[in-house]
Amino acid sequence: MQALTRTLFPCYAAADLPLVERVTQFIERGAEVRTFLEEGSLTPGGDLANKAREGRMADLVLVFFSRNSLPSRWPRAQWEDALVNEPAAENVGIAFVRCDDCNPPRVLAPMFEINRPREIKRWTRGAGPGEPPSPANSADLEVLGIAAADRPGKETTPHYALADEFARVFRPDFDAVVRLETGERRLAAIAGDMGAQLGLRLEGGLPENLERLRAFCEQRRVLVVHQGGEVPELVFDGRCSTLVCQEPGPPSADPLRPIHAVFESSEEWAAICQAARQARRIARDLGRIAELYDLMQAWSAMARARADGAAQDEAMREIVWILEGWGHADEARRIDFRRSAELDEQMPLLFDL
Repeated sequence: MQALTRTLFPCYAAADLPLVERVTQFIERGAEVRTFLEEGSLTPGGDLANKAREGRMADLVLVFFSRNSLPSRWPRAQWEDALVNEPAAENVGIAFVRCDDCNPPRVLAPMFEINRPREIKRWTRGAGPGEPPSPANSADLEVLGIAAADRPGKETTPHYALADEFARVFRPDFDAVVRLETGERRLAAIAGDMGAQLGLRLEGGLPENLERLRAFCEQRRVLVVHQGGEVPELVFDGRCSTLVCQEPGPPSADPLRPIHAVFESSEEWAAICQAARQARRIARDLGRIAELYDLMQAWSAMARARADGAAQDEAMREIVWILEGWGHADEARRIDFRRSAELDEQMPLLFDL
């Protein structure tokens, strides 16, 4: 998922500038698009078909039809090549907007109405129309859509069902939708889950990973749904939107989630040790090292409380390995020295021989 800026060339009569400007500003808030607004204005006596030909310098052409721009007589031979055949041959996206009660050629498609800017924006994003909202929730979803889908922003809802439907209905307005089980989960686990959903390998420490997530999301139209309460560290600015749902949703499908569940709820020490060893393999494979570090610290503390020197030694060795990988050599040496002093078997003294 890359943040690529495409270009949009609107073709319109100068008298329609206020309408066109409102639409293009709406598009730019929700899509990574740069608009050639001034270049698209028709000069007095200018021809809409010729302006559309100029517009093929851009990735997308948007032709605005109105009484001001549409000729009273416009034979098909004068517009078919410019508006249909040539864009298709050059693989340039072209769409049309009707601004008033004018009658543009019916064969031109897609044709949008000026008062449906969300549909126009979705076309510029290369997205489909999306799932229709349920009648029961349509009004509430529209309020959320204006606040968080039509522009970057943060909104809150108490109900999971509404948050779930919002994520489905407004999926075409985003580059990605990330659903996070929050609640009592540790920050490293939630951040690791988020990175995995975005296709990022977060192999650094937690502060570094949070910064990578922030930089990635703020450059893109990402919707982050917090299911079970807000996690402030994962609310980002820029082009990102956040929907906070106070009600918990279903458990995360994250492969590390069952391991965290054992650490959080199990009282069987053997099960905790088995989960910790599974975490070493899975978290390493997934590149979720901050999460592994968090789990190893918890395992080491539990082992120390239970006087299980073997398990504590195992956990501390993993912590040392992680710190060395992060370039924290001094801290790794200090921990390894403490591990050795506390846990390594002592050599027999000479006078005991």
